[in-house]
Amino acid sequence: MGDMDPHIFAVAEEAYKQMARDERNQSIIVSGESGAGKTVSAKYAMRYFATVSGSASEANVEEKVLASNPIMESIGNAKTTRNDNSSRFGKYIEIGFDKRHRIIGANMRTYLLEKSRVVFQAEEERNYHIFYQLCASARLPEFKMLRLGDANNFHYTKQGGSPVIEGVDDAKEMAQTRQACTLLGISESYQMGIFRILAGILHLGNVGFMSRDSDSCTIPPKHEPLSIFCDLMAVDFEEMCHWLCHRKLATAAETYIKPISKLQATNARDALAKHIYAKLFNWIVDHVNQVLHSAVKQHSFIGVLDIYGFETFEINSFEQFCINYANEKLQQQFNMHVFKLEQEEYMKEQIPWTLIDFYDNQPCINLIESKLGILDLLDEECKMPKGTDDTWAQKLYNTHLNKCALFEKPRLSNKAFIIQHFADKVEYQCEGFLEKNKDTVFEEQIKVLKSSKFKMLPELFQDDEKAISPSSAASSGRTLLTRTPAKPTKGRPGQAAKEHKKTVGHQFRNSLHLLMETLNATTPHYVRCIKPNDFKFPFTFDEKRAVQQLRACGVLETIRISAAGFPSRWTYQEFFSRYRVLMKQKDVLSERKQTCKNVLEKLIQDKDKYQFGKTKIFFRAGQVAYLEKLRADKLRAACIRIQKTIRGWLLRKKFLRMRKAAITVQRYVRGHQARCYAKFLRRTKATTIIQKYWRMYVIRRRYKIWRTATIVLQSYLRGYLARNRYRKILREHKAVIIQKWVRGWLARTYYKRSMHAIIYLQCCFRRMMAKRELKKLKIEARSVERYKKLHIGMENKIMQLQRKVDEQNKDYKCLMEKLTSLEGIYNSETEKLRSDLERLQLSEEEAKIATGRVLSLQEEIAKLRKDLEQTQCEKKSIEECADRYKQETEQLVSNLKEENTLLKQEKEALNHLIVEQAKEMTETMEKKLIEETKQLELDLNDERLRYQNLLNEFSRLEERYDDLKEEMTLMVNVPKPGHKRTDSTHSSNESEYTFSSEIAETEDIPSRTEEPSEKKVPLDMSLFLKLQKRVTELEQEKQVMQDELDRKEEQVLRSKAKEEERPQIRGAELEYESLKRQELESENKKLKNELNELRKALSEKSAPEVTAPGAPAYRVLMEQLTSVSEELDVRKEEVLILRSQLVSQKEAIQPKNTMTDSTILLEDVQKMKDKGEIAQAYIGLKETNRSSAMDGHELNEDGELLLVYEGLKQANRLLESQLQSQKRSHENEAEALRGEIQSLKEENNRQQQLLAQNLQLPPEARIEASLQHEITRLTNENLDLMEQLEKQDKTVRKLKKQLKVFAKKIGELEVGQMENISPGQIIDEPIRPVNIPRKEKDFQGMLEYKKEDEQKLVKNLILELKPRGVAVNLIPGLPAYILFMCVRHADYLNDDQKVRSLLTSTINSIKKVLKKRGDDFETVSFWLSNTCRFLHCLKQYSGEEGFMKHNTSRQNEHCLTNFDLAEYRQVLSDLAIQIYQQLVRVLENILQPMIVSGMLEHETIQGVSGVKPTGLRKRTSSIADEGTYTLDSILRQLNSFHSVMCQHGMDPELIKQVVKQMFYIVGAVTLNNLLLRKDMCSWSKGMQIRYNVSQLEEWLRDKNLMNSGAKETLEPLIQAAQLLQVKKKTDDDAEAICSMCNALTTAQIVKVLNLYTPVNEFEERVSVSFIRTIQMRLRDRKDSPQLLMDAKHIFPVTFPFNPSSLALETIQIPASLGLGFISRV
Repeated sequence: MGDMDPHIFAVAEEAYKQMARDERNQSIIVSGESGAGKTVSAKYAMRYFATVSGSASEANVEEKVLASNPIMESIGNAKTTRNDNSSRFGKYIEIGFDKRHRIIGANMRTYLLEKSRVVFQAEEERNYHIFYQLCASARLPEFKMLRLGDANNFHYTKQGGSPVIEGVDDAKEMAQTRQACTLLGISESYQMGIFRILAGILHLGNVGFMSRDSDSCTIPPKHEPLSIFCDLMAVDFEEMCHWLCHRKLATAAETYIKPISKLQATNARDALAKHIYAKLFNWIVDHVNQVLHSAVKQHSFIGVLDIYGFETFEINSFEQFCINYANEKLQQQFNMHVFKLEQEEYMKEQIPWTLIDFYDNQPCINLIESKLGILDLLDEECKMPKGTDDTWAQKLYNTHLNKCALFEKPRLSNKAFIIQHFADKVEYQCEGFLEKNKDTVFEEQIKVLKSSKFKMLPELFQDDEKAISPSSAASSGRTLLTRTPAKPTKGRPGQAAKEHKKTVGHQFRNSLHLLMETLNATTPHYVRCIKPNDFKFPFTFDEKRAVQQLRACGVLETIRISAAGFPSRWTYQEFFSRYRVLMKQKDVLSERKQTCKNVLEKLIQDKDKYQFGKTKIFFRAGQVAYLEKLRADKLRAACIRIQKTIRGWLLRKKFLRMRKAAITVQRYVRGHQARCYAKFLRRTKATTIIQKYWRMYVIRRRYKIWRTATIVLQSYLRGYLARNRYRKILREHKAVIIQKWVRGWLARTYYKRSMHAIIYLQCCFRRMMAKRELKKLKIEARSVERYKKLHIGMENKIMQLQRKVDEQNKDYKCLMEKLTSLEGIYNSETEKLRSDLERLQLSEEEAKIATGRVLSLQEEIAKLRKDLEQTQCEKKSIEECADRYKQETEQLVSNLKEENTLLKQEKEALNHLIVEQAKEMTETMEKKLIEETKQLELDLNDERLRYQNLLNEFSRLEERYDDLKEEMTLMVNVPKPGHKRTDSTHSSNESEYTFSSEIAETEDIPSRTEEPSEKKVPLDMSLFLKLQKRVTELEQEKQVMQDELDRKEEQVLRSKAKEEERPQIRGAELEYESLKRQELESENKKLKNELNELRKALSEKSAPEVTAPGAPAYRVLMEQLTSVSEELDVRKEEVLILRSQLVSQKEAIQPKNTMTDSTILLEDVQKMKDKGEIAQAYIGLKETNRSSAMDGHELNEDGELLLVYEGLKQANRLLESQLQSQKRSHENEAEALRGEIQSLKEENNRQQQLLAQNLQLPPEARIEASLQHEITRLTNENLDLMEQLEKQDKTVRKLKKQLKVFAKKIGELEVGQMENISPGQIIDEPIRPVNIPRKEKDFQGMLEYKKEDEQKLVKNLILELKPRGVAVNLIPGLPAYILFMCVRHADYLNDDQKVRSLLTSTINSIKKVLKKRGDDFETVSFWLSNTCRFLHCLKQYSGEEGFMKHNTSRQNEHCLTNFDLAEYRQVLSDLAIQIYQQLVRVLENILQPMIVSGMLEHETIQGVSGVKPTGLRKRTSSIADEGTYTLDSILRQLNSFHSVMCQHGMDPELIKQVVKQMFYIVGAVTLNNLLLRKDMCSWSKGMQIRYNVSQLEEWLRDKNLMNSGAKETLEPLIQAAQLLQVKKKTDDDAEAICSMCNALTTAQIVKVLNLYTPVNEFEERVSVSFIRTIQMRLRDRKDSPQLLMDAKHIFPVTFPFNPSSLALETIQIPASLGLGFISRV
């Protein structure tokens, strides 16, 4: 593209290529006069980057970058006399790229917005485009509230007299602006807020003043423009009217209010309008930057500078001065870069060159910005109390007139000055310079705007970093250059009066310096825009004007350098590649430089037309065109030659194609004729075959019909006879069963009544005896003397026992070490013996082979002897040969044995080495996995803790926000004591109503004052989603690592288990069979008792729902089935233990008659197919839960003996089936062992072959090959084990399903037996009233309510609900289920407004309840449980596969269909975190007073702590003795907390986290008080603490909470108690303390040792040297220097997904909730 005509894309392409090639930031500087096309050129450059590079994400950042142009043009561009779309501000856009050079974001810096244009426009000029766009769109429905009209109706838009631009439709431009805002993420509400503020500015400009006298003015009552302005801005009319006509003056002694004149009021009104517009402009720029910012790190950027061009008007003011000053700086940067770069290129290439001077505008810049320059004098005059524009002009004349050639004074004016700029002379009017430089606005008017109820307006006056983003995006984090006057931060009360704020000129100068530094740090590219004429005429070119611009911007000097020098240049490689066609083969040399020289000498005769540099060839103008002509001629000749050759080839190819086609046609015609003849022959043969098969088919069909009819007649006759016989047998069998069950039921009823009466009498008697015994014990316990006798010498005994325990522990450790060493020796000896045994076995086999050979040799010798008898001479020679052959054979056998022995030894050594290396690798991998898992868990907890701390801060700021709103409402109508004037740039932080946090302002909290509440915008949720992002990634990484660790551990365990398997001894199995028979006989009796009770429970229930899934009998059956399955697992483990004992101690085992452990094999259950057999087996299995069998004399003669007989028969069946299964299992084991032996033989042969191959390799390759083989073997074994594990899992699942099926069949059987009882047998039973429920329709699990009943629903279900009544009477989580069913109905209706309204109302109502009753533990626990249940319901029925795994098919049908509530799930999760933190605070407030008294001060073990340390007074508790808390008080409180949470149905995992937090609070507070109280640091107090901790651990065991992690939180306290009890004298004691106290910090250990105080003669103080020893040993430990634990620390909470098995369609709504207005669907 660079070879084409000049274009803006060529410059952009060059910048992009240099950035990618040189890895250096680039800048494109677009300059020129106003109206020359700078803004359009900058837009085209950005469009090129957006098209070429693309975006690095799915957010389409390039579209957002381009979309920022319409917004900035509408609010920052206006029509001037020289340009219809003139930029009235400067901007520098940095487009960020990643490492792959794709756009990832952008950032915009703006400079010096022309605020005066808002209130004043010159002739033929307009205000900013946005005002005219609003007026053109005033008829739109959404703009009716703005009350706009034609632009000529407003003072701020009609001054220029030219409200319309030819060819521009403001209404269409408005639509484009709104579309761009939407693309950039600015919501409709924020867009309407922006338009509302802009409309307010227009109405403010129409406010008129009436003079009362020369020094005061007033506004007419009910002035319409002001009234509209106040309505749009939501401010008080009277207050705004007052401060527009008055001002506040402050002196050293007092502050008073003074009226102002009409002119001053008009100026104040205009200043306020300018200030509001400037704030709005900055607000929009900040939010555009936030949207364009990317979280990905920026690798490089390309900056596009579109700054205002050089301007000169009839009246030039402060804005034109700053604009031209900026252009001077840019022109200087251009001169230094271009001229210096061009001439340095010639010098570097060593080309003869004479330097050319260029224009330097540094004197003009010094005149403006140097010391005592124009800006310096302007700032100094602004600081003067009575400084004016006239005095400043006189200072300029005195300082620079006749001293600087570039500064002049007009002839006819004393209030202006002239500066000779690089482009032209410009005359500036001094009027207004000081006021614009100071940029002041009345503070009282700003305060009125800050008190606005329109929430967006106060945001404009806050610090830039606290402004709220309309898209809830985070701050960009980029340091922006100053655009407008900076706001000083709020300091001390008198600081504002002592320090002066920076002026506009000073800030603009600083921002220009920063811009120059940025441009100098990048590679610049220049785009010079030339304005064709000054009249905005199309197709009109003014040559003089163009030359003037070229001369002014230094382009002519650049052209002069190009003409005098060498404008064209090529590197040697580029020249060679381009003009290779002009060279012959013999001209091409290996050196490119010499080749180029030789060619140029032949092509160009004049050597002055080119020069050779070090790396490049330089050409004068026209030479490259000449070379191009030669190249084109050469290529043209070659082209003609190629065309000639190709045309001949094409004609020849056409002829060959036609000849080939003729041959093909002939071939196909002949083939068609042959196929027709073959078809005729095939049809003739097919006809004959069809006739044959059809005749056969007719005969066979007739035969089949006759045969089928005969079979049907036989089957019906035989079936009729069989059914008659079956019915007869069935009737007899049912009659026998009915008699048996009725008789048994009558006997059991009598027995149970008698047993119940006896037990009741025993209980009464035992209770009376226990009460008497209790009274005696209480009397004895009150006796003090007896108590003292029991505890005499207790302290000394405890110390002696402690020392004995320590000594025994040491002995135990020594014995364990000896035992470990002996085990190692034993294992090594066992391995050695096993290897010797294997070697001997191999030797024995080889000896047998040798013996066989010897026998064969002997037979041959015998034959030879018979032959040698014939000839004696041959006999001797043959005998000698035989002896010699025998010796050689024996020698060969011995040699082979030795070689075999050596090979075995080498093999064993290699195998041992491989095993050791594999173990080392496995251990190393396990350690690495454990360390990485721990690190990931720590990182995850840290991220989760930071996120939950942010949520905690967020909730605190929400409350602060509500309080500030209330204070604001109360303070609005209170008159202020005093006022003062401040500048427009003063920090808005001085407002006492400023919000305190960025996050707090994002929530649209309903106000509790009289103003109407607004709905929370959904954009608030994205902040939580972004804060959650890091946590989600860490959780995924942790899960992956955890799965990998589990898989590795399983593989290791399986491999270890396989190595440890050994064949069982056969003798122990026979004894095991006899024991099992005895167990089965004893347990059959127990199973019968269980069956009788179950039958009685079923017979007593007369309602038809007795066997329903929710009935008591069904629940009893399922509970027993669960207990049986658990007991089955226990029995399996006991059987394994019993087997090991039988093997090891065979002689010591004696059969016991009281053995009750037994098990029923599941294989036998699978083989039972008859329903009655399954029932009997199952009932017998349930009898194992009973403790004793019935006595023989209690059996009734009616039916119990028959029942016992049936039970014995069933037991015999089970025993026979078990014996058969055992026999089959033994046979299978033997077969498996034989197969294993065979496989081992094959493995041995393969190992020997591999060993032989390895021996031929060098040592390094041999080790590597053996290792590779071992790894392959282990991998195959692991795969086999994994397959076996999968098969076992499938078997377990299959057995569980079968067990459920059997339970169902048994229930059906029992129900059928109950139905078969005749009515005459139950006449004597009392008849109970039976409720006959109406059959309901099939509900879909949804609740319907009307939109107007939503507040009533929230009120009855959340605000006025009493948790205690709900927890006791209703199912847990009922409010959550009701709310979710309402949400389901709204989702079913596809009503997004209803869903959003209900969820928002629910969340806000829960917050209100918790704020109102946040100190009540039951309330907080209740709503934490319901919030979690609501969250789980949203997940369970969301339709996502991850949450639907545990659902039933019916529950899957209830999933949400229309809406994805993932964002609301996140909000509910955050709300649950806030409720959990509030619950922890409530727990802490309740437990805090109990901990010190119960854990430290109260003596749970009386007498141990009776003696206080000497020299210390006994502390008294702040609570009276009767109100002192004990450890029992803490335990009771913990029980209360636990029972409340269980009643509310809180998730078990969440209860564990709450208990862990409670124990952490107890441990931290106890340890902190221990570290601060010297009287508590003694041996007896340590024992007291350890006892208290053990009680807490016992409480955890009782509640099954030992795996909650609560015990680990008490570890610091336990170690502190142990530290008080251990010996503290020797170095060994110090080493033990350092290894024991790993949970305590060094400071805590030293503090406890310093505070340790002896209480009797057996103890001694800790020496200083011992403490120093401890410090020296712990100096390398990296722990916190903090002494006390953070008792306020809250562990991060998680909410594991816990699906509910409750069916939604079965939920009933109680009438007590008052929800009669909702109905089930």
